[in-house]
Amino acid sequence: MDFIASIRERSKKDPKRIVLPESEDKRIVEACDYISKKGIAKPILLKDLKNIDDFDKMVECFCGIRHEHHRDITKDKAIKLFYNNKLYAAAMMVRMGMADGFVAGASHKTSDVARAALSCINVDKRIKVMSGAFLIEIANSKYGHKGVFVFSDCGIVPFPTSEQLAGIAVSATGFAEKLLGVKPKVAMLSYSTKGSASTPNLENVRKAVDMVKGSYPKIDIDGELQVDTALDPDAAKIKDSISGSKVGGKANVLIFPNLDSGNIAYKLIQRLAKARAVGPLLLGLEKPCSDLSRACSIDDAIDAVAVTSVMTH
Repeated sequence: MDFIASIRERSKKDPKRIVLPESEDKRIVEACDYISKKGIAKPILLKDLKNIDDFDKMVECFCGIRHEHHRDITKDKAIKLFYNNKLYAAAMMVRMGMADGFVAGASHKTSDVARAALSCINVDKRIKVMSGAFLIEIANSKYGHKGVFVFSDCGIVPFPTSEQLAGIAVSATGFAEKLLGVKPKVAMLSYSTKGSASTPNLENVRKAVDMVKGSYPKIDIDGELQVDTALDPDAAKIKDSISGSKVGGKANVLIFPNLDSGNIAYKLIQRLAKARAVGPLLLGLEKPCSDLSRACSIDDAIDAVAVTSVMTH
């Protein structure tokens, strides 16, 4: 059994309530049928908002959230928003404990899913940034954790600050620890390895590494590292600057310096290496939710639900 398939089995042991608001998409309907029949999760296909228990309380809660952020909205406008865009209703169901997580994106842009999540679900105060991670599995690969990796951020923050990069690394580490079940080895990637070049972008990565080490000394993190140095033990041995590194040649969590590199990398490896990619999984929030590619398959949706379910365990 491959790793991502094993996530479906793990989800079955304690299936969670995952709401899917895109009930008009045939792929999502079929995915829900399969998930329900196989017991992977308890899917909630959000067809009619009138069936939501405590809908009025949900509207009141949303209005209260908007007021806290100085963006007041009337109840009538909130109701109209929910009916016009069920992503918000799904996110509020998660916030209020009506569901354990939500999955969307088959017929919405990542920015739409992220906006709904941020509007309704609190950002983790320790992390302070939402990011989009991918669970990557490459068949017959000797790298990572038996060919399995976490890539981040590949979907949300275009030009992360050092503080944001640190938060992205910490949330990806927690995700990897829960999903992979092994010690995460976190590589902060760039085009340089430990001072072989000097630019403001590299300083950004170096500061992020120092921040994580200072606040989370138990995390095995190193950087900046070139990707071959991060993955390949032979390449790592050549670099004197990382002698004794706990990460060099062993990385299973790859943190990219910006959204360009992260998004390009996951799509390249997905196409050229025929890797399985689940995500982007939205990390850094108090409750789990996941995005889907608009070109997603039924299996992609099933896997996203399974991973989202396991994230709540």
